[in-house]
Amino acid sequence: MNYIYGINSVIEALKARGRTFAWVAVAKERHDLRLQRLVEECRKQGVAVRVESRAELDRMAGNNAHQGVVAVTSAKQYNNLEDVIAAKRGQHSLIVVLDGIEDPHNLGAILRTADACGADGVVIPERRAVGITATVTKASAGASEHLPVAKVTNIARTIEELKEKNVWTVGLDERGPKTYDAMNYNMDCAIVLGAEGKGLHDLVARKCDFLVSIPMLGKVPSLNVSVAAGVVLYEVVRQRRKKSE
Repeated sequence: MNYIYGINSVIEALKARGRTFAWVAVAKERHDLRLQRLVEECRKQGVAVRVESRAELDRMAGNNAHQGVVAVTSAKQYNNLEDVIAAKRGQHSLIVVLDGIEDPHNLGAILRTADACGADGVVIPERRAVGITATVTKASAGASEHLPVAKVTNIARTIEELKEKNVWTVGLDERGPKTYDAMNYNMDCAIVLGAEGKGLHDLVARKCDFLVSIPMLGKVPSLNVSVAAGVVLYEVVRQRRKKSE
């Protein structure tokens, strides 16, 4: 069985209709309006609702961060790279490629930002990286349920495939010769982000069309990867909105 937990995560998963729900468990102590709306959505979709103790919800979720809601569902259905490319939302593609993110909270935060920025989808590697777990779904506030997420065997090869599809690849690297805001993002592009503490693998960095950096004015040499993702993705949004005005 697969579990997702947290009221936003479960509500967004219900709305996205990307999973099959066995049932949703809610804490017997909770009776607020948000929970009532969740229960109504479950009934609308024919999903059974069970009332359980918080101790049982803690056991199901594996922690006490469930906010009184745990759902038993099918696993997240991953997409392939072609699906992500085809999911183009606007005039220009915006794809987020993650080169080995290991912390589920970082992945969740990046997914949430990518959805907010109108990204077409996210690409993650099959190995040595976190997938869409219950913790990731919770950290993304349910954004993981709406975004196409592709799992690929090799990020460097994926960058080559994106380039063959005329998608420019922009890697974020502290050694990048150009600052992130000096780049023109009014083109089909993919933003490539490296793992926590390690950054981009050398081969991945060499495959990127451009390498950009975020100026660091303090003593710490780099930002958390999810924060860095937000900085660059919103620069893409800013430039594209300015062009359309």
